[in-house]
Amino acid sequence: MTASQEMLKADKTTDDKSRVRLWLRLLRASRAIEGELRERLRTTYNVTLPRFDVMAALYREPEGMLMSQLSKYLMVSNGNVTGLIDRLTTDGLVQRTLRDGDRRTSVVLLTKEGRENFEQMAASHREWINELLSHFSPDEAESLAETLKVFASDWEGETR
Repeated sequence: MTASQEMLKADKTTDDKSRVRLWLRLLRASRAIEGELRERLRTTYNVTLPRFDVMAALYREPEGMLMSQLSKYLMVSNGNVTGLIDRLTTDGLVQRTLRDGDRRTSVVLLTKEGRENFEQMAASHREWINELLSHFSPDEAESLAETLKVFASDWEGETR
C-alpha cells in the first residue's frame, strides 16, 4: 500500500469514527432531553409524553384529525392512538365525531377544556426547552436546527 493510500484509509477511519461519535452524541442528547421533559410533564401535570404529543397534534389541527392520520403523524400504531384517545375522551379533553355519517371513521379534536389544558402545558414545555437548550445562542440554535433539517430531509422526503 502506498503512503497516499494509507493516508486515505486513515482519513476514512477517522471520518467513520467521527460520524459514529456524532450519532452517539445526538442520541444521548435526545434521550437526556426527552427524559427530562417526560419527568417534568409527569410531575407538573401528571401527563405522559405520548398524551402531550397527541394533544399537540390535535391542537395544530383545530378541525380535528382522523385516527389514522393521527397515528401516521405520531408514527405509532392505531391501537396506541385509540387507547390514548379513549383516556383523553374520558377526561373530557378530546371529543370524537362521526365523519360525514361514516360510522367506521371518526374525527377527533380537542375540546375547549383540552385546548386550554394543552396551552398551559405547551407554555411550560417551551420554557423547559429554552432552559434545557440555553447554552446555545439563538444563532447557534437556528444553525443547528437548519443543519438537522437538511440531514433529516434525506429520510423524511422533505425538500431542502
